[in-house]
Amino acid sequence: MTSSPRFDVLFDPVRIGPKTAKNRFFQVPHASGMTNANPHVRAAFRGMKAEGGWGVVSTGACSVHPSSDDTPFPFASLWDEADLRSHRVMTDAVHAHGALAAVELWHGGAAAVNRTSRHAPLSPSGVPWMATHVGFMSSARPKVMDAGDIRDLIRWHAEAAVRAERAGFDILYVYAGMGYLPYQFLLSDYNHRSDAYGGSVRNRVRLTEELIDAVREATGGRCAVALRISLQELRARASDTAPSEAHEVISHLKDAPDLFDVKMDYSATDCAPSRFTAEGSHEPVVDFVKTLTDKPVVGVGRFTSPDTMVSMVRRGVLDLIGGARPSIADPFLPKKIAEGREDDIRECIGCNMCIASWHDGVWVRCTQNPTAGEEWRRGWHPEIVRKDRDGSVLIVGGGPAGLEAALTLGRRGFSVTLAESQRDFGGRLLWETRLPGLREWFRVADYRLGQLLKMSNVSLHAESRMEAGDVRDFGADHVIIATGARWTRNLCGANEIPSGPLDAPRVYTPDDIAAGATIEGPVAVFDFDNYYMGSAIAEHLAAQGLSTTYITSAGSAQSWGVMTNEQPLVHKAFLKAGIAYRTLEVVEGFDGETLRLSQVFSGEARQVKARSLVIVGQRAGGSALYETLKAAGQPSVTLTGDANAPGAIAHAVYQAHRLARELGVSAQEVLRDAPFAMRDLLRYGEAAQ
Repeated sequence: MTSSPRFDVLFDPVRIGPKTAKNRFFQVPHASGMTNANPHVRAAFRGMKAEGGWGVVSTGACSVHPSSDDTPFPFASLWDEADLRSHRVMTDAVHAHGALAAVELWHGGAAAVNRTSRHAPLSPSGVPWMATHVGFMSSARPKVMDAGDIRDLIRWHAEAAVRAERAGFDILYVYAGMGYLPYQFLLSDYNHRSDAYGGSVRNRVRLTEELIDAVREATGGRCAVALRISLQELRARASDTAPSEAHEVISHLKDAPDLFDVKMDYSATDCAPSRFTAEGSHEPVVDFVKTLTDKPVVGVGRFTSPDTMVSMVRRGVLDLIGGARPSIADPFLPKKIAEGREDDIRECIGCNMCIASWHDGVWVRCTQNPTAGEEWRRGWHPEIVRKDRDGSVLIVGGGPAGLEAALTLGRRGFSVTLAESQRDFGGRLLWETRLPGLREWFRVADYRLGQLLKMSNVSLHAESRMEAGDVRDFGADHVIIATGARWTRNLCGANEIPSGPLDAPRVYTPDDIAAGATIEGPVAVFDFDNYYMGSAIAEHLAAQGLSTTYITSAGSAQSWGVMTNEQPLVHKAFLKAGIAYRTLEVVEGFDGETLRLSQVFSGEARQVKARSLVIVGQRAGGSALYETLKAAGQPSVTLTGDANAPGAIAHAVYQAHRLARELGVSAQEVLRDAPFAMRDLLRYGEAAQ
């Protein structure tokens, strides 16, 4: 079993219909941005989790028919034989490590408006699925399904199930959640039908029940059939016969699937950011399911603590520990628990850069795990870095980029010295993670420091400011500058192009607040960065009792937060904290008493009273030390992280990881070692040059 008996229960096999999962670790379906056009990328990404010990590894949403087309968001499909062959690459990779492969059969109904296939969207009663995310919006409205459409939907699921079994999948999902078509039948808001599929809860459940039966019959009972169901809205609705409609629905379906996968209704609550939501947040909504069914239940909650996982099983909340984000941050989480290496787990920080990648339509990326999505393209493994070099490296700057570079270079065999000017390592994280809700983000530094302290070829030196002469005297073979970026006082106009710095009294940047500047109220925060910093600073200032107004050139507070599921929660936090906010406005001037604004589109002049202004907009990278060393002819000196190109923490970590992987490696060696897909890309790039 495990090296720690208290975790043994996590490694019990679990029977799921005709299949048996080797343990309780279940990588639930989640978006990866990898479609059928990227079969090897998808197989390497999912297969890595099987290698890491996950007992079940699932796809993301997999369309059963062209009338469920989610473009521009990336999605998989099981429409034909070509799709079948694409999925076989993944199931082979998963089975190679003894895991079960699951497929999430999916029809989006009114939530998938078929921009490419141009099929009329389907719905129970013609009610559109409303969305606040721009990418989800459409002028198309769905048609009301007739009896023939319902028969077609059931047939499409059965036909997709047959293809799924032939592709090698062990567990076949019916998806009645997150606003998709079977779920639309469950909710009375979207289901106004008067036939056998509408009205009472019993009737609204009928379609889901028939889909489960059709998938099982199509595969002769050889595959397990799972139901993925959202319970948040149903749990909140009263029932005449049960504690809630959720209880009533589960009671009707208690014997139908071989497995229940229970979840929330909306991305912002199902995949909630750690800034606002703690580990295990789903439990109050899904905790009743096991009291109504004998079938195994899997659920999620951004589980990173093995003790929390054990508690979920021991207390009868879940039978299987679902993981999406934690499985991306550390594909080897199960193996590390089994081997007694809990301290080596690369814990998810809940920043949601992974879900942002799906909203961007690209392969998944992760702040904690820079190898995510690069397993095939670059041949990167999250745990294995080939020891192929010696020599010495001096890294200046101990923030996220510097720590990641030190860790990866140390694993490659270099003698690494990391010099940090401050007393503590962590760089931008030292202060940012003291802002409201962001403490878990310090896991980025904690994980790397924990690993570095175990390495005899890496030395860490705090309070060690390095000047150009110090670097030259040190005499390292390679020098990496990772000294971060600084916030500027630059303003922006209506077109978001930053202008020069604002020269006025009591104008501050996040760096000033981090340094302990005393802020007088009332204070205005002008945010055209549009990620977390502006809204987090507004919360920080309001918590000090300052009257705070948040102003942004965008249409909502923390507008880019819609990508990370933070935006709706930011607005709720502002309401709770009493923070006023103004949108679609830019700052034109400030005299220390009055802030002059203009409306983005009309140019209308407006004013706000304020004693202090915090500008959260443009960050400047660069390094005087780097420029001096380059000018002096220092060999092998490189700029990385925010100093090279300011961005999110994920960008800094990725830059540093790639630099560390490729330091001292010739282009020919990279070409030799890259998988075939990457070789083709590199050859194309060389030809273009």
